[in-house]
Amino acid sequence: MPDFIYRAAERDGRTSEGRIAADGREHAMRQLRAKGLTPLTLEPATGEAGGPAAGLPDLAVKNSRRKVLRLGGNRPPSQADVHDMTSELAVMLRAGLPLDRALRVLIGMSGSPAMERLLDDVFKAVKGGKSLSQALAPHRELFGDFYLSMIRSGEIGGQLPDVLGRLAEHLERVKGLRDSVVSALIYPAILVVVACISVFLMLGFVVPQFESLFNDMGEALPLPTRIIVGAGHFVADWWWLIALMVFLAAVAVRKWVATPAGRATRDAWLLRLPVLGQVLRKYEITRFARSMGTLLGNGVPIVGALNIAAETMGNKQLRVAMDCVAPVIKQGGRMAEALERTKLFTPLALNMVRLGEETGRLDAMLQELARVSDAEVQNGVKRALTLLEPALILILGGMIAAIIVAILMGILSVNDLAV
Repeated sequence: MPDFIYRAAERDGRTSEGRIAADGREHAMRQLRAKGLTPLTLEPATGEAGGPAAGLPDLAVKNSRRKVLRLGGNRPPSQADVHDMTSELAVMLRAGLPLDRALRVLIGMSGSPAMERLLDDVFKAVKGGKSLSQALAPHRELFGDFYLSMIRSGEIGGQLPDVLGRLAEHLERVKGLRDSVVSALIYPAILVVVACISVFLMLGFVVPQFESLFNDMGEALPLPTRIIVGAGHFVADWWWLIALMVFLAAVAVRKWVATPAGRATRDAWLLRLPVLGQVLRKYEITRFARSMGTLLGNGVPIVGALNIAAETMGNKQLRVAMDCVAPVIKQGGRMAEALERTKLFTPLALNMVRLGEETGRLDAMLQELARVSDAEVQNGVKRALTLLEPALILILGGMIAAIIVAILMGILSVNDLAV
């Protein structure tokens, strides 16, 4: 009879580990439940293929990873921590663990002191008689109105485990979309950095090597050569001032963007970018449609769901454009007509919303719209990069070629004078 190594939650919320002999995985799980334990992981003692208990995530792996992350110090809780907490809480509630015991287990598995303190506050509030949504309300800045509204709707409908599961799926999709966009932009960002460093090094270290050759030429040097030599001389003498000014400019821009006026200007500028502006618009519409569909599917009233979903849009310019939608719906108008006034949605998107209203499946159609828009965003990013990467390479090559050609023109001028 094979042995299995398990990790399980006890009745008081503590976690325990041990070894159990059973004919198979299902038999081992029944034995653990008969002892009043809720299996979190269950693996063959031989370490062979097999993994966590059926339907459960590998919480042990996550826990070991979090113990390593604990060395990172007092970093504030991140969206990754929220996603882990949501998915693991959903699993434990579906397995039959009471909410307070599940929270106690999460505290023991926490990956950072800040997250541990947050979970401890939530646990104490729940033990004091508050609902989960009320316990999370003081941490609204981290979780957001969307998250709290979903939790509240799950509590009202008595479907908190299922709602937490859908929340985890939603957060995973949003994270996947964001990560795909960020990953696609890494290579162009590297090209820009390489271009700046290459030009800086050529001007600061390569061009000055030819300066002694051109000293006696004076005005006889071609104009491009004089410009490049002057630029190289300036970079070589004042590189520290250039670096300081770039740093100060970056800090100033960052502080300005943090202001409401700066954020609004930045968001408006991003939407006007060729190609990338349209991709960003579709990306924000995807976030809105997925959030709106998820909220409606969990029973949140349409006006409240609309306001919350609009707040999930990161671009302030688009959020302002959505302000006209809620008043139209309050006056009895249809959502498709209200969205059409924003000038943000394509005819296909409006037709999908209209069809959802006519068939009474608005939440499902919004989720389908999010899926379609998600694919369009990824295709749009690929198209934009197809144009952007060669353009950056050409610009980088053009700048370096201009420096080389200017130096060669100076060398040829020296040879002509020597002849």
